[in-house]
Amino acid sequence: MSSDRMKVIFSHVNGKQELRITVNAGEAPTQPQYRYSRDGGKLTPSQREFYEHNGFLVVPNLVAHDLLDGYKERFLDLVEGRANTAGMTKMKDVTLKSVKGVSGERTVNKIQDFVWDECLGSYCLLPQVLDYVESFVGQNIMSMHTMLINKPPDPGTQTSRHPMHQDLHYFPFRPADRIVCAWTAMERVDVDNGCLFVVPGSHKLQLMQHDYPEWLDGVNKMYHGVRGYDDHPKTLVEMEKGDTVFFHPILLHGSGTNSTQRFRKAISTHYAASECEYIDVRGTTQENIAKEVEEIARRRGATGLDFKDIWSFRSRLARGEKVNL
Repeated sequence: MSSDRMKVIFSHVNGKQELRITVNAGEAPTQPQYRYSRDGGKLTPSQREFYEHNGFLVVPNLVAHDLLDGYKERFLDLVEGRANTAGMTKMKDVTLKSVKGVSGERTVNKIQDFVWDECLGSYCLLPQVLDYVESFVGQNIMSMHTMLINKPPDPGTQTSRHPMHQDLHYFPFRPADRIVCAWTAMERVDVDNGCLFVVPGSHKLQLMQHDYPEWLDGVNKMYHGVRGYDDHPKTLVEMEKGDTVFFHPILLHGSGTNSTQRFRKAISTHYAASECEYIDVRGTTQENIAKEVEEIARRRGATGLDFKDIWSFRSRLARGEKVNL
């Protein structure tokens, strides 16, 4: 230790001279500065450091298997017509949506906006998930976007893959650092059935232009992607049933083709601090997705709603107090 950082003090105790050396308090080592996580919540110091550096974190076996089995049964009821999907969005594989005689589990690749469903909506409120979410967004938590993602065996067109993208492209609220996704594997997720891949550290980049990729056999609705990053080193995120990955909305990620005869299901929620605020996306790279979402809403009879209005209907307070969103 250099002498300019030390203070030497001589004192007398019971008639004896005592030497004490102390570090200058004004120059003491400082605590690490964190940008992408918050004090409190469940993160250990090592988990927090990993997320800060990489932009994602896998927590093993976070959600009980019996809950996931219940979500699966509810999904099957919804896609096979045994339950009403009113208020939800059911999306089908582009190459199978007009095919007759194929089960709903084979054709439907996603159920969105289940936030108010009694069964699936309970995922948004799981305390074991929210305890971690607090570490990223704080104590006032809104569930903003809900999805149960089903990746059926690929029909031979590679349409089961998802292009590399950043989730912030879809969201008209900020700041990005107060948003996080919780994505839970409902069954084993591996390379063969199309696990997630991520570009570690890419959460430190900016939001990029997103467009539909020019794939030979087409691309599913809303599967926008970025270009020019396919050669970047990727981490394959293989997960067991019940594992949950948390990731930043600017993290570059996607998923591969399901080349097996197994399904690959996951349930997810994007959370945001209720202190976040809506922004105007006109004139930005997000204008294309805003127009697409608004057009879909109009076709369903929801006239007069803009991008922000639509998102407000998708959201629900999950913990704490509602402030802005």
